[in-house]
Amino acid sequence: MDKPVKHFLTLLDIPQADLHGIIKRASELKQNPELVTSMPRKTLGLIFEKSSTRTRVAFEVAMNQMDGRSLFLTTGDSQLGRGEPIEDMARVLSRMVDVLAIRTFEHSKLERFAEFSSVPIINALSDDFHPCQLLADLQAYFEHRGDISGKRVAWIGDGNNMCHSYINAARLFDFELAIACPPGFEPNEALVAANADRVQVVSDPGEAALGADLVVTDVWASMGQEAEQADRMHSFSEYQVNQALMDKAATDALFMHCLPAHRGEEVSAEVIDGPASVVWDEAENRMHSQKALLEYLLTQ
Repeated sequence: MDKPVKHFLTLLDIPQADLHGIIKRASELKQNPELVTSMPRKTLGLIFEKSSTRTRVAFEVAMNQMDGRSLFLTTGDSQLGRGEPIEDMARVLSRMVDVLAIRTFEHSKLERFAEFSSVPIINALSDDFHPCQLLADLQAYFEHRGDISGKRVAWIGDGNNMCHSYINAARLFDFELAIACPPGFEPNEALVAANADRVQVVSDPGEAALGADLVVTDVWASMGQEAEQADRMHSFSEYQVNQALMDKAATDALFMHCLPAHRGEEVSAEVIDGPASVVWDEAENRMHSQKALLEYLLTQ
């Protein structure tokens, strides 16, 4: 009997011990790239309905360094943009490529792809979750501060896909998560309730940042929310991560941002370009952690 296909739609799809192993492996490959498993006959399919810089480059470079190949498709390049059923495309593409990374809007599209695919599906970002970024973030924290278990993390801003993935990470990596959002921009209630033992939602960013070992934020208006930009600028005006907010965190607190960042909006230049910021390591780690993830999914 064939083994079930492993997918990576959220952090919860991979056992806790295996996630730790992927992050450890990512750091090993960062230090010694020649240790990577060679996969010369493997092909990664990339289907992106949303634009990308870091995600696409990280996946393509990772696959190249594994001696494999990648194939990039946008909605306009494929029949998906012309209404072909997801079920049909999943069946066809999974007979031609070895793994698919999909960057899309509705998380349900990923779930449908995974249901009908015979190869692993990776969530390269959806409106609900961004698990690949969390692998890179956690790798950066482990590299700079060691184990994140028992630490306090402050999420400042929108209760978005990144916030949701941080909630899942709090559960799997055993840290406390304080989320500060303006009213009306809170994360999914059911997800918060399911992790109430380690997640709290407050309206005061200073309260969330108090004593935090890691402070994280994201843009105030994500892709697809451009029409809301002006309203969001007003709603989030008190939620900038600046030096005054970082001063409330632990003295050795780190700052992270998944990028691209808007200096003067969600974060001040003083913070993102300052000594607490590890955003460039975090960004580089996208390639290393995705390489380790590809190894994991393709060698099971």
